[in-house]
Amino acid sequence: MNIKPIRTKEDYDQAMIRLENLFDAKKGTAKGDELEKLSLLIEKYEDEKFPID
Repeated sequence: MNIKPIRTKEDYDQAMIRLENLFDAKKGTAKGDELEKLSLLIEKYEDEKFPID
């Protein structure tokens, strides 16, 4: 698990690919924890770059 801040479009694209790979991870597992953290980072990036009024 190598989670880092999402700062660029490339970072975002890579995070989305990883998210797809983790999508069926079970809650409470290492992959499930990675999925949860990654989804929060993606949400933060999207809120900053694509705000909805």
